[in-house]
Amino acid sequence: AMGHPIVAAGKGKNNPLNIDATPPAYEEEARRRHMNVRMLVEFVDGSKTMVEMAAIANATGLVPDKAGMHGPAATLGELNKVLVPQKDGGVLSRVGVVDYSIGKGVAPGVFVVADMSHPRISERMEDLKMGKGPYFTFHRPYHLTSLEVPLTCARVVLYGKADMVPLAKPVAEVAAVAKKDMQPGEKLDAIGEYCYRAWIMTAPEAHAVRAIPCGLLQGGSVTAPIKKGELITYANAAPAPGSKIAELRARQDKLVYGTVEA
Repeated sequence: AMGHPIVAAGKGKNNPLNIDATPPAYEEEARRRHMNVRMLVEFVDGSKTMVEMAAIANATGLVPDKAGMHGPAATLGELNKVLVPQKDGGVLSRVGVVDYSIGKGVAPGVFVVADMSHPRISERMEDLKMGKGPYFTFHRPYHLTSLEVPLTCARVVLYGKADMVPLAKPVAEVAAVAKKDMQPGEKLDAIGEYCYRAWIMTAPEAHAVRAIPCGLLQGGSVTAPIKKGELITYANAAPAPGSKIAELRARQDKLVYGTVEA
């Protein structure tokens, strides 16, 4: 709304990151928090963060700077020093990205780092105790998903007003990487379980390597050996035969790209 270039937008990760998380280790915590253990695991292993940031990317045009994002341990006060271009001491190879932080003071909030390098604007922002320029962090210290989503749904139905609208063509994809070694013939379970975790990529990168969208994997099968940490692609796995969601995704791809992955 203020018109300043966005360098990075993202969130603080709520649950400590453990990319190897599986349900048995989190059953007690899930019971204590009145949660489905699979949902908790997809939070912990980073899958939900990948999905959320892809949603932001595909509504704004912001992109992950690299596959999986950086996810630095930057505190709230460090975001405008870390999630900035490398030429200015940060980690980014470009501006206009989505990312997340595991640093103190960011979660459960969301943030935007903006370029406000005009001397007069930087001076005013510093005088207003917004930190040290030329990059400044705007931070909302909460996100209340379970309360905000129903309100969004109500606005859409009652007033025809959307809070977020996807671009005509996606800029990011949610692929998946293996959480363990897998052999041909193995069946793929669900997100938040044992086989894989979500992994954000730019859409061109995902298409170039023929990555299977994470949402198509449940019930699918391994067709070639996959090592832990490897990307799951159409070269080593396949969605379940007759999968309705895979059929719908194929129709979407044909509309958007004119071709269908297989």
